[in-house]
Amino acid sequence: MHKSLFTKIKCVVRKWFSAKIIPHMVLNGWRIFFYRLCGYNIGKNVFIGMRCYLDDLEPKMLTIEDNVTISYGVFFACHGAKQRHYPITIKEGAYIGMRATLISKKPDGRTDGLVIGKNAVVGACTLVNRDIPDGATAVGIPCKIIKR
Repeated sequence: MHKSLFTKIKCVVRKWFSAKIIPHMVLNGWRIFFYRLCGYNIGKNVFIGMRCYLDDLEPKMLTIEDNVTISYGVFFACHGAKQRHYPITIKEGAYIGMRATLISKKPDGRTDGLVIGKNAVVGACTLVNRDIPDGATAVGIPCKIIKR
């Protein structure tokens, strides 16, 4: 099925806006408002730091539940080279440290893509390539659970 010219233009503008403009907005409320407008699923009382990259190819694949804190410069990838898109879900109350990288994975029957559990903590500069259970703390490259 071919996309209409209007749909293609809308997609390009959304991608440009979500990758180049929104991450540099100073006020968190504005960032959240415009991310939601672009199609990302973002809950209430969420903080997303400046200069984060939210995968702009499939915004509906990223779900951020209520009371989540995402620090400065976090990178979210819902796909890789020649790979389908898989969802990333960040559960309520989770904390993602600055410059962490979250890379989604193929669902394994237990989860739907990559899941960061409720009240989980991801340390700064951590590469998250597997699920983090509820209440756990993960650090390192690749991530290791250091506390449950």
